Amino acid sequence: MLVPIEIIDKKTKELGISSIETASIRELLRLVDDLEKENNVQFVRMEMGIPGLPPENIGINAQIDALKNGVAALYPNIRGIEELKKETSIFVKKFLDIDTIPEYCVPVTGSMQAGMACFMTVNRMYKHREGTLFIDPGFPVQKMQCKLLGQAYRSFDIYDCRAEKLHAKLEQMLCDGKVSSILYSNPNNPSWVCLTDDELKTIGELANKYEVTVIEDLAYFAMDFRKDCGKPGEPPYQPTVAKYADRYVLCISSSKIFSYAGERIGVVVISDKLWNTQAPDLLRFHSSDLFGQAFVFGTVYALSSGTSHSAQHALAAMFKAANEGSLNFVEHTRIYGETTKKMKETFLKNGFTIVYDKDIDKPVADGFYFTVTYGDMTSNELLTRLVAHGICAMALNITGSKKQGIRACSAQVKPQQIPILNERLAAFNEKYSKR
Repeated sequence: MLVPIEIIDKKTKELGISSIETASIRELLRLVDDLEKENNVQFVRMEMGIPGLPPENIGINAQIDALKNGVAALYPNIRGIEELKKETSIFVKKFLDIDTIPEYCVPVTGSMQAGMACFMTVNRMYKHREGTLFIDPGFPVQKMQCKLLGQAYRSFDIYDCRAEKLHAKLEQMLCDGKVSSILYSNPNNPSWVCLTDDELKTIGELANKYEVTVIEDLAYFAMDFRKDCGKPGEPPYQPTVAKYADRYVLCISSSKIFSYAGERIGVVVISDKLWNTQAPDLLRFHSSDLFGQAFVFGTVYALSSGTSHSAQHALAAMFKAANEGSLNFVEHTRIYGETTKKMKETFLKNGFTIVYDKDIDKPVADGFYFTVTYGDMTSNELLTRLVAHGICAMALNITGSKKQGIRACSAQVKPQQIPILNERLAAFNEKYSKR
């Protein structure tokens, strides 16, 4: 062991963390930062989904030019700058094969704010409804947002409800008419399960039946590297529920696909049907009962009064380059899948197993995240013991998963760290294999 478990327990209590398995990602970040500093140990960091690639220069240069032109002194239009709205609508057509208009494309400060804005607007359209159905496992902060808003939510683990089983499960969860929205990520954080077109059709059709809005988190856009969705205007396209659902919000982030996480910039694309829905119950919170008006001039305005002016110019430039084919963002991010493949192999040869291992009948893709477990260890035992061996990840408990294990992110693991990871996992396996 590199850090005694007693020291980990002590530091956990010092930081006010009740249990390492329920610690948020940011709490884990703080914990391991302190353990590294105080114990002179460099950890293999897999707990947080931080991009491990340089940001796209096209975005940087466009943002610098915008700043030089004085946009820092000007409040941006709350609806977004025209160039970004236009390029977003083109991007959606080129890479999702979905028609939309610029008006329905609104910049937000990343998918985090997109989720909060959706909960604050979508989940208040009908006062007799309760909240969101999360298709888990999922990003834990989204449930925290619902809790902060005092909204109820329900969830189920997708792993045992794939393919034809999904229809019955969704019907069961929606039939009482209490759900306002359905939220999932695709590819999925943390499992990297990728919903098929048939499954998205099922979600869309049942959402239409029960007049539910689908919030599709596309933070890992086109990062199912088993197929190349990076050629503008050519199939295969990123799969989307927008082909089937009447009411949807697509959340597209720049953080992973363009490695632009630090500027907190993304967009939402709202369907025509949802944008123009009149919901009188919105008047309890907004001055307009028209969804699009309430979302932009009520929720987004109150949350942040718009999005970084210069960052909008950066994202517009990156979308434009992708639309024109001069920026292949899929090729730029493919290294995540290559690193994950090596990391999985390292875990497997040292006695670990993949938790979410299948996409129905195929091995789950190698992407930004993967999940592992070890024997019959609980998530708490596994994560604590890995931290003791200089490896940090995130427990599956906080994702809504019913399984024991951890989520690992490959983005911050450099090639030269793979042998170190192997050495530490071998020591772990030697210690616990006879347990």
